[in-house]
Amino acid sequence: MTSVMYRRVGNLPAEVTSFVGRRREVDAVKRLLTSSRLVTLTGVGGVGKSRLALQVARQVQRAFPDGVWLAELAGLRDPALLTHAVAEVLQLWDRSARPPETVLKEYLADKRLLLVLDDCEHLLDACYELVGSVLPAAPEVQVLVTSREPLGLAGEHTLSVPSLSVPEQNGPDGERPAKGVRHRPEALALFEQRTSAVLPGFTLNQDNEAAVTRVCQRLDGLPLAIELAAVRMRTMSVDQLVAGLEGRHQLLDGGSRDGLPRHHTLRAAIEWSFELCTEQERTLWARMSVFAGPFDLEAAEDVCAGDGLAVDDVLPGVAGLVEKSVLVREGQQGPRARYRLLETIRQFGCERLGDHTDEASLRRRHRDHYLHLAAQTEWFGANQVEWGTRLQLDYADVRAALEYCATEPGEAQAGLRLAVSLLYHWLSSYYLNEGRDWLDRLLAIETTPTPARAEALWVNGWLAVIQADFPTARAMLAKARSLGELLEAPAVLGYVALFSGMVEMFTGDTAVALALYGEALARHQAIHNAHGIAATLIRLSMAYSRLGDSERAVAFGEECVAFCDAAGDIWHKSHALLALGIDVWRQGDAQRATVLERESLRYNRMLDGRLGIALNVEVLALAAVTDHQYERAARLFGVLQALLQSSGVPLIGYTHLAAYRDEYVAKIRHAIGERSYRAKVGEGAELGFEEALTFALDDELIRRPATRRPGPSRLTRRQQQVAELVAQGHTNKEIADLLVIAQRTAESHVETILTKLGFTSRAQIAAWVADQQAAP
Repeated sequence: MTSVMYRRVGNLPAEVTSFVGRRREVDAVKRLLTSSRLVTLTGVGGVGKSRLALQVARQVQRAFPDGVWLAELAGLRDPALLTHAVAEVLQLWDRSARPPETVLKEYLADKRLLLVLDDCEHLLDACYELVGSVLPAAPEVQVLVTSREPLGLAGEHTLSVPSLSVPEQNGPDGERPAKGVRHRPEALALFEQRTSAVLPGFTLNQDNEAAVTRVCQRLDGLPLAIELAAVRMRTMSVDQLVAGLEGRHQLLDGGSRDGLPRHHTLRAAIEWSFELCTEQERTLWARMSVFAGPFDLEAAEDVCAGDGLAVDDVLPGVAGLVEKSVLVREGQQGPRARYRLLETIRQFGCERLGDHTDEASLRRRHRDHYLHLAAQTEWFGANQVEWGTRLQLDYADVRAALEYCATEPGEAQAGLRLAVSLLYHWLSSYYLNEGRDWLDRLLAIETTPTPARAEALWVNGWLAVIQADFPTARAMLAKARSLGELLEAPAVLGYVALFSGMVEMFTGDTAVALALYGEALARHQAIHNAHGIAATLIRLSMAYSRLGDSERAVAFGEECVAFCDAAGDIWHKSHALLALGIDVWRQGDAQRATVLERESLRYNRMLDGRLGIALNVEVLALAAVTDHQYERAARLFGVLQALLQSSGVPLIGYTHLAAYRDEYVAKIRHAIGERSYRAKVGEGAELGFEEALTFALDDELIRRPATRRPGPSRLTRRQQQVAELVAQGHTNKEIADLLVIAQRTAESHVETILTKLGFTSRAQIAAWVADQQAAP
């Protein structure tokens, strides 16, 4: 079974602005989720589907022990990448060669979670296929969709999201409606709140309420239109705002007394906002629509400047668009401020793009920016974490650049260079399968014998090696060798030798592997290729350790550590320390091996190197057995078990430790007994990510309980949840609301709990829960 180990339960973003109104709609969606596994919120752009979905998702989180997960799909252009995108959101780290759809369904099969698919209308067919395959395979998974139209699946419940409530029409004399309304209409409340954010001290009163009411009526209560209008209060009076909207409305409807459709109303509001921008801001708005996801100022300057827009004009333009709520500043991620366009506003910008630039050259500049960014990523050096984080933040636009290269005639060569530059992104994150897909696609398009093709072949061969797809790896590396010889490319030939050696090592021919590693080292040293040298030294250390030649194993490992230290590299150093720790342990020095592996583990933790972490844990478990720390070793084997399940890739071949594993597990069983062994393995497998790493790094945790989970009981997981809520003093109705179930179902759970535990009161349940939580 594939599982996702060690990640936070859910990824809902923090609220940037407060949520206004929608109580009826929130309650309606929650009711639908109690009876349907697929709920779709429909409505025009700007009506607030996404905000409503997020509000509901936050309120029902407790009902989903495996989390509530948001997949924002507006920036995803290629339907073929939908499964990859959802797996990324779920932090599904699987490096096997199995189809991503299979991996996803297998992971979700035993999970109780809510998946929110936001902005699906441009991927309707792909979402139909994905959700249609996931729901039958995962009986406790529910899906909440936002889209301008339903998916069309059997069992889908839809809710058309209305505009915010607005007051009745004003009388002919312009007077506001009669008093006596118990609650302020939602549209007015939103306008007041958003206006007060840009005009401190603004409140609705008798002097302005009629005009504000008119504004909200003209905007049909559409939240996005109201927010755009509210921002104008910084420079306009409310009466001027009314006049501008009245004129815009009459222009569109020709003076008809009939109301305009809501999508026309929103478009009118956006068009008016566009016209009120400066020429520089309009140009920037249109050009920024090329970005698929959040971007920083450097990207905006690099991509959008030129053709009449100076680089120095970009920052003032960005500031002006942020002030006008056209551009949204994201929460701080890393050292750079980042911005994004709401999807409806981005689409409008796309429509105006041709009026403000040559679209073909803009999209090429966009691709070139991300190609240049990826090319700066260090394969060997001191800034790997920084560049890895930056690429992760920009990945929606990196994907868009790859898609451009794969679909625009004549651009596949650049696509190959981009895909090769992303090597460590493919290796160290959730994207290994996607990396192979891009390389396969681009290699099929561009067959010209160029250096870019040769590099793409060996990179693709390495990814295949990681997935233990050795036939494909051999074929790719053979083609790369032929092309490298034709082009007289020593670096290509060095990498081909290195990864061909890994294939031979993994498949059992150590002697051939050593010869290939020797060739690789000589080629890389001849051209001073630091990355190739470090990677080869690691494999040589591993190979000699497997042969029992500790002197050479340690020599190559220590040489690699020194080489990495001189450059400030930690990725390769982590693997060199791993290799050293293995051989030191094999020589019988469990304590020094533990020190080396922990140092390696700290680096892998920084890099989120899950394969390296798994290898570190394996060596630490074996060293703990050698040091007679049997319970600790069993827990570490439990951690390892969960890691292997989550990666989808066996460790056989990466090291030569598999031959020791069964023997050392048998030693643990003999020392502490089968029952205790199983219990400790279970405790290790249940640890969260940070808990597990802290445990692996801290001897003191041996003397503390590895987990505080309640001891085994006769209750199911759902009944345990209900029991805990009873202990917190919740009524059956409150439990039903919190878990998004019918009240009758909650009552039935409580009755079943009382029967199973032999109790007669809720107080007894509360006492039992307290005892369970206090138990060691």
